[in-house]
Amino acid sequence: MLIVDAHLDLAMNALQWNRDLLASVYTIRAREKDTPGKGRGLGTVAFPEMKKGRVALSIATVIARSTGRPAPHIDYESSAQAHAAAQGHLAYYDALERQGHIRLLRDAKRLDAHMREWGAWDTQHDVDDSTQTPPLGLVLSMEGADPILSPDDVEAWWRQGLRIIGLSHYGPGRYAGGTGTEAGLSKSAIPLLAEMARLHIALDLTHCSDEAFWAALDRFEGPVLASHNNCRALVPHQRQFTDEQIRAIAKRGGVIGAALDCWMIAPGWRHGDSNETVTLDGVVRHIDYICQLLGNARHVGIGTDLDGGFGREGSPHDLDTIADLQKIAVLLTQRGYASDDVTAVMHGNWSSFLRTAWKGV
Repeated sequence: MLIVDAHLDLAMNALQWNRDLLASVYTIRAREKDTPGKGRGLGTVAFPEMKKGRVALSIATVIARSTGRPAPHIDYESSAQAHAAAQGHLAYYDALERQGHIRLLRDAKRLDAHMREWGAWDTQHDVDDSTQTPPLGLVLSMEGADPILSPDDVEAWWRQGLRIIGLSHYGPGRYAGGTGTEAGLSKSAIPLLAEMARLHIALDLTHCSDEAFWAALDRFEGPVLASHNNCRALVPHQRQFTDEQIRAIAKRGGVIGAALDCWMIAPGWRHGDSNETVTLDGVVRHIDYICQLLGNARHVGIGTDLDGGFGREGSPHDLDTIADLQKIAVLLTQRGYASDDVTAVMHGNWSSFLRTAWKGV
């Protein structure tokens, strides 16, 4: 089955973590064997495993913060530095496309042609055959809008292929409060949201503080999503969404991508704990919760966040690489989900969302 993964920090891993994603996960692990740091030698994502797992399309990020709380390789002293780092991520994706490894998708026509090509290839090849696949499809998203120096610059980013923007990440973003804050929108967020709506750039509400979430939803007229978010009812943390927030996204036609960070799957889990009790069935529990809450399976998908600053140690125990996402389809079927609903969760909902968001583009 084809898969759409709505959140992968590919450029961050390539540039900040110096990973050659054209190599296999196992080669990257061997290269990092003696490298200190969380997630080193334990990565789960690389292009060969994405192809093996039929991850035909992913939403790939550019990410750089400037919150006033500097952190190496992600949170910069100035917005100019964040801008430059994010531009580097765009340059990486451009280079991969020039080399034929990926295909940057910017409109519905290209999306449909890409998914048809992958579907035709998949029906003609054995499940274990990942050779000579079509290029991997990427839709570009900015995780936290700090690199955008001014709302007037949004169109320039759009011309470079950016199709989704999240206002914030962790901490007090330049445009909105993020995870761990109670700040709302800044004054500059209002014209930013207006430009996004004009250009059909979707708003990713992931990482918004509760205050910023509701203010943005009220101000923004375009399509909304949550690329990688789980349920606060199951894991009581501000990073997760409440039932009311989930319903609000669905009411606007949005989709929520279930994330695979262990601490977002199991309440009380913390980095450093064993992941042996956290499994992909826990991820399916969040997916099922959203389906039961909404009464259908049309507003939930996958948004793994794999290798988003962690590795196998912070991922479900029964996931070795991203190729194991295929197990989610089996688990959904075992829970009694019909074939059409499984297909919707695995890729159909995200494809439909993007197609609708790009009407008129």
